[in-house]
Amino acid sequence: MVGGVQLGVLAACIVLFVPMGLAGWHLSRNKMLFFSGALFITLAVGVHLTPYFPSIYDALSSLSSSVDDINSRDSCISFLHHISFLHKSSNLSSVDYSWVNSPPVLACDFQRLGRSDAADLLNGSWVVVAGDSQARLIALSLLSLVLDSEDMEVVKGDLFKRHSDYRMVIGQIGMKLDFIWAPYVGNLTGMITELKRNGNYPDVLVIGSGLWHMLHFTNSSDYGVSLQSLRDLVVSLAPIAPSLAGGLGSVSVRSPHFFWVGMPWLINSMLNTEEKREKMDDAMVSAYNRELYQSKLLRQWGGGPLILLDVESLSRNCGISCTVDGMHYDGVVYEVAAHVMLNALLIESHQKL
Repeated sequence: MVGGVQLGVLAACIVLFVPMGLAGWHLSRNKMLFFSGALFITLAVGVHLTPYFPSIYDALSSLSSSVDDINSRDSCISFLHHISFLHKSSNLSSVDYSWVNSPPVLACDFQRLGRSDAADLLNGSWVVVAGDSQARLIALSLLSLVLDSEDMEVVKGDLFKRHSDYRMVIGQIGMKLDFIWAPYVGNLTGMITELKRNGNYPDVLVIGSGLWHMLHFTNSSDYGVSLQSLRDLVVSLAPIAPSLAGGLGSVSVRSPHFFWVGMPWLINSMLNTEEKREKMDDAMVSAYNRELYQSKLLRQWGGGPLILLDVESLSRNCGISCTVDGMHYDGVVYEVAAHVMLNALLIESHQKL
């Protein structure tokens, strides 16, 4: 007895091929019409017969699902910084925050992680944070999410020794954090080159630089060249599309989750030295940000390998009351940046807590 699948295929062939074959014979006198008709017939046959071949149907469904998953993941990455700050009227120094209450943000289900959840996510991880004072503040906030207040008092004293590196192992969760003082992009490039040479990469790599270069060199073009060199090096480590890699070497099987610490909102009138107010004006800040954009280092700006921790937008949203020197902001700004990073890790690793 002929099975249902075979009958379906036979019926589809009769319904499609007979009338369309006759139509094609008449259309054959006009080449343009003939090829248009042939294309239409091919597409129609494919659409009608695909359901009768489960392997093809499943493959197409799987491909569609994968594309939707990638689009959803990238979409949620773009909403990570949609955060509002609430200044309590009785005390302007007391600030709370939350993700904005909009449908796309709610759909991403971002989480403000407690200590146990943050510890679970970072359990057994090696985290390297490298850069200037902004990166140091990110490292401090990240540690505050997994340590209690007593431990944090000790950390603050050690972590903020001027222009120094810092290393800590949190034995309870097997997490290791290294802070590396790297005020210039060239320092970051050298550090990553060393990691590549050793073939030993951290699970999470958070880097950022720009303020020192702006103050001491004040040359956005030179900054852009150094960013491009850094991007080429990072691309050689990151498992990304060959078209982006541009033939820059082999791709590592195990590479870190990459993040870039953006520069803060600089309030020129509040900067604490005349040199800073003169060299770090709005025009120079815009020129440095433009070089960062054009470097294609960031995923949000050109599909690069690093996810931006947008300290500028966060500090701007927090406002003038969140800073005393127009450059370094209250801890809440960097706490939010740490939560943005942890939620990005959840998205990238397809996890839920």
